[in-house]
Amino acid sequence: MRAAPCLPSNRRASGDCPEKWSAKATTIKEALAKWEERSGEKAAEAVEVKLYGQVPPIEKMDASLSTLSNCEKLSLSTNCIEKIANLNGLKKLTILSLGRNNIKNLNGLEAVGETLEELWISYNLIEKLKGIHAMRKLQVLYMSNNLVKDWAEFSKLADLPNLVDLVFVGNPIEEKYSAEGSWVEEATKRLTRLKKLDGVPVIKQVEEEAED
Repeated sequence: MRAAPCLPSNRRASGDCPEKWSAKATTIKEALAKWEERSGEKAAEAVEVKLYGQVPPIEKMDASLSTLSNCEKLSLSTNCIEKIANLNGLKKLTILSLGRNNIKNLNGLEAVGETLEELWISYNLIEKLKGIHAMRKLQVLYMSNNLVKDWAEFSKLADLPNLVDLVFVGNPIEEKYSAEGSWVEEATKRLTRLKKLDGVPVIKQVEEEAED
């Protein structure tokens, strides 16, 4: 029996994509052709493109993505992608969904740093946040169940002037400090602009004003 696709509903983080598929991986070009047939839209003109959960899964973000010049929301979640790449042509992209892949770093995101407002990248293998500073317009970051483990990396999020909504549950640093009861306090102390952390409104500022 062939291994099941990269479906992570029963995993804490990514990493269970098969080393080699008995079937050839789906290319972006092939996925776009299937999406066009199913949706009746032309990918080059579409505002929202959904390429999630391909079988066999997508393994590479190849140059065919450059055809999505009008795309504002792109979903590539639940595949077996390891590297972010070829986003240069997506000049209008505001929402990018890459959850449930095998992504190890944020290299490649700088190509959409001037437009991206929401990044959904939970259930991956990201330990370092190098390059996150390029996302100057990012407001929402869903990054649960990755591998960030220290404050030095977490504090790089402070370089995002517009970040107001962060989900970070399931990272080693969150698990450690939540167990100690200090996660919210420590996280919001470093990211003072946050309005919502792990789905819960940040009320620290209100409490401080009340004490005054």
